[in-house]
Amino acid sequence: MKTIGITTTVPIEVLLAAGYQPVDLNNLFIGSIERERMVSIAERAGFPQNCCTWIKGIYGVCLEHDVKNVLCVTTGDCSNTTMLMEVLRLKGVDVLPFAYPEQPDAVLMQKALQNLAQTLGTTIAKAEKVRKELERARQLAWKLDELTWRDGLVSGLESHYWLVSTSDFNGDYMEYERRLGGLLAEAKGRKPYHDDFLRLAYIGVPPVFAGGLYPYIEQNGARVVFNEIQLQFAMPHPGSSLAEQYSNYTYPYSIRGRAKDIVTELHRRRIDGVIHYVQAFCHRGIGDIIFRHAIHLPVLTLEGNTDFTLNAHVKTRIEAFLDMLRRRATTTSGTSGG
Repeated sequence: MKTIGITTTVPIEVLLAAGYQPVDLNNLFIGSIERERMVSIAERAGFPQNCCTWIKGIYGVCLEHDVKNVLCVTTGDCSNTTMLMEVLRLKGVDVLPFAYPEQPDAVLMQKALQNLAQTLGTTIAKAEKVRKELERARQLAWKLDELTWRDGLVSGLESHYWLVSTSDFNGDYMEYERRLGGLLAEAKGRKPYHDDFLRLAYIGVPPVFAGGLYPYIEQNGARVVFNEIQLQFAMPHPGSSLAEQYSNYTYPYSIRGRAKDIVTELHRRRIDGVIHYVQAFCHRGIGDIIFRHAIHLPVLTLEGNTDFTLNAHVKTRIEAFLDMLRRRATTTSGTSGG
């Protein structure tokens, strides 16, 4: 299969049906031990310092790994992707644009899927067969989420990693199934997290410092039981067709739809507080205003840029936030008991 890079979660069923192996360039970038060098490649090429680290990382990865084909999402993701696409073309990369509809409408989504399938030389019927093949892998990801929030057997970092990996299933969905199935079997024998742990939700794009964030939260007596966008990557509301599946996927559409989905999960998962991650220089950071209006729980907004590990300032803010949640819980409990 020919490799095709993707800049965010896309209808990979169409790509697979067309004989392409999708590779999430974000995961390739953030999983590299040379992340800083990927960013420096972009900056030496002329990308400004006040450009999103993810965009620069994707560019660096494309050049470093000699990626020949890239599917760029021009509507429904990052506002910088259109210009990234132009620069990649300048460098000789074969770039294909894909635009999510402006609203979650199955009819409009069906047209977008048909256009993509036609461009790649395949059909929706073949893509629907691939959707069936991926069902088992997606179901395992949903089970992982349940074991995280309902049973307390899976860590926030494990949840983050396996859910975010559903964007491309790490390049091999059958191997993904095998490895995740083994983890779930092992997790069922674990001792659950203590009930005293604060229950947090993580909303926003995946963080650049995930490897440090989740363990640090747990070291301080809390854990993430809801990874919003990462769970969306796993298509938790698949519907009965590809068009429905990618219409129910909340990330590309109005932030109000995301907020509605988030609030539902906050209640269901008994969340104590919310961490909203925003990437520096990203237009989505403005959405913090809307989330704070919709979410009637304490919200800690963290901004990441090129620090791939937690710095002292972020650690202090996390600690203070968790202390506030504990005081709030004590006050609420005392009021209820009085």
